[in-house]
Amino acid sequence: MLDYEVEYNNRQRVPEHVEINARWQAASAAYRATAHAALDQTYGPRERNRYDLFLTGKAKAPLVVYIHGGYWQRGDRKDYAFLAQALNARGFDVALPSYGLCPAVSVMDIVAELRAFVAALWRKTGKPALLTGHSAGGHLTAAMLATDWSQAAGVPTDLVRTGIAVSGVFDLGPLVGTSLNDALGLDASAARAASPLFWPPPAGRVLVAAVGGAESAEFLRQSREIATRWQNAGVSCQYLQVPGANHFTVVEELVSPDSALSIKLAECAHA
Repeated sequence: MLDYEVEYNNRQRVPEHVEINARWQAASAAYRATAHAALDQTYGPRERNRYDLFLTGKAKAPLVVYIHGGYWQRGDRKDYAFLAQALNARGFDVALPSYGLCPAVSVMDIVAELRAFVAALWRKTGKPALLTGHSAGGHLTAAMLATDWSQAAGVPTDLVRTGIAVSGVFDLGPLVGTSLNDALGLDASAARAASPLFWPPPAGRVLVAAVGGAESAEFLRQSREIATRWQNAGVSCQYLQVPGANHFTVVEELVSPDSALSIKLAECAHA
């Protein structure tokens, strides 16, 4: 029987996450200080309903959104500007949102916040965005892809067409009995309701479910399962396993020029 605490507690699985995050924070702080960017833009009423928009200065630059992870209970957009730096250099505009964190808000509150963000970004830029996100951000990427945008005022019904979910958690049920749930406060019913795996699949849209090859069996399963289930329901899906990458180093594969994940991101953004 799987030990879900071991399977999902990535900080324990990758003790070097401290050094990795420190490196990202330093690089991001330096870029935020020098980038051509609209920082701290508001998209909602809560303190963390803010985003940064890093610009290439080219009107027709494709737009990429990166949604940070942290199990819906930690993390901040400001620590990921290093991704915007690499993507700006490759000709992409980049938006990085923050969002409310559990336990102050619920997982479904965060889903609603990201919907408000994506709509606000559309109104500001007039551009469709490629969404990508890591871990909890992978979950939120799938949630945005599976949203019925016809219910949102003033945005296209196909507002989110393509998502690259990196190391996402699409079935939240296994988290209920772990220490990660202390902040999330999920029971079995709430976990299922917040799980895009069990939502109506967004037929006609595109999902890349990527995951590091050195991640736990459960993270591999999560990405394989949503890709298979959605593919069978008419979503164009690809399961992409990144050799050797753990739950943290897989993020860097998004901007490593020769990686399959980076090449896929560029392909999807231009499409």
